[in-house]
Amino acid sequence: MNSLEVRQLAYAYPDGTQALFGVDLTIARGERVALLGPNGAGKTTLVMHLNGILTAGHGSVTVAGTPVRKDTLKEVRQRVGLVFQDPDDQLFMPTVRDDVAFGPANAGLRGAELDRVVTEALERVGMLEAADRPPHHLSFGQRRRVAVATVLAMAPEILVLDEPSSNLDPAARRELAEILRSLDVTVLMVTHDLPYALELCERSLILSGGVIAADGPTRELLADSELLARHRLELPYGFAIPAV
Repeated sequence: MNSLEVRQLAYAYPDGTQALFGVDLTIARGERVALLGPNGAGKTTLVMHLNGILTAGHGSVTVAGTPVRKDTLKEVRQRVGLVFQDPDDQLFMPTVRDDVAFGPANAGLRGAELDRVVTEALERVGMLEAADRPPHHLSFGQRRRVAVATVLAMAPEILVLDEPSSNLDPAARRELAEILRSLDVTVLMVTHDLPYALELCERSLILSGGVIAADGPTRELLADSELLARHRLELPYGFAIPAV
């Protein structure tokens, strides 16, 4: 079973602005896929359809065999874990432990089972020692790792990360990459950081003008300078990928 299937997804905002024009994509279980594209391409709009924040004007979204509909939103939102670009949008409880426990507790876990889930999630991101600290006392990189733990505690089918490398220093960037490589979960990474996409994702999608403009091995896409230029994507100065 695929983790994600999107078929002919189209969406227009209430003011009439058409953001998606018929997106088709499939992500297999266990894949790590980067979603690339210029600003205004529709990346955020697409992501907001994956857990039902937005409802498709046309087409469909299916997560692990479950169609995203009003009557399936509770199940879908447990299967799609969204990690926001700013961890402060995700962390709001007095301690790290409380933040990670919030989702599972609301899903009905209690006692020793809840403690086990929280401990395992924090261990997976290397933040167990900070369990009793207030989130706002942590560094930005540590807060991002805790935000990942809050999602992992829900045992999602697919982990969706919005610009995961933004505002991270080199060490925090490396630490997060190591964590993401270690996870046995499907990953969709929305990013403008092309080297990070190359490091973590064998496959990339380019969303441009509300459609999937390219889909293939990350190295091949990033080695195609004409393709990148057409979709306003640029590698950092001095970063070159040999032609495939």
